[in-house]
Amino acid sequence: MNTLSGYLRQAGTALRFLLLATVVLGLLYPLVIFGIGQAVVPFQANGSIVKDPAGNPAASALIAQVSADNSGTQNPAWFHARPSAGKWDTSNSSASNLGPNDSKLLDAVKAARTAIAAAEGVKESDVPADAVTASGSGLDPQISVAYARIQVPRVAKAHGLSPEAVQAMVDRRTVTGLEAFWGQPSVNVTELNLDVAAAAPAK
Repeated sequence: MNTLSGYLRQAGTALRFLLLATVVLGLLYPLVIFGIGQAVVPFQANGSIVKDPAGNPAASALIAQVSADNSGTQNPAWFHARPSAGKWDTSNSSASNLGPNDSKLLDAVKAARTAIAAAEGVKESDVPADAVTASGSGLDPQISVAYARIQVPRVAKAHGLSPEAVQAMVDRRTVTGLEAFWGQPSVNVTELNLDVAAAAPAK
């Protein structure tokens, strides 16, 4: 009988601890973290959603938004993101898993460099590394300032804007200082293309 009473007391203690942990960790803690996020960093806490010129939610600034055909060729009217092994499919986020000395990767990089140099009207030596190599996720919206700059003339012409105006957008979207603490200065393609869409003359 004493043994049964001991078991019941232990079971009651375990049940009370389970209920307490459920309330604290399953309800109070998430609510506190949610509240802190909304108060301190609401933009990031809500998915870093950026809006289109009409003020409607357009995309997440954390994911490259591109318009590409089945071959992976990006729309020439917009700034291009880095290549993507998964063709920018959010359900297939991945790298190519090819080693730096793999002939397939080297051939793809060489072909991409030649194509980009021709499309942008620059020398192959002026094509930056991030223009021909994919990120680990294949969804990275950040590109180097150098890659953004060589795309300025093409994008400006496509939208009837002056190269100076488009370059100013690149400069405004260039992240430096503390925001670039873990890497080189970069430009968010998703946000940059929304700036271009907002500035382009109505057609």
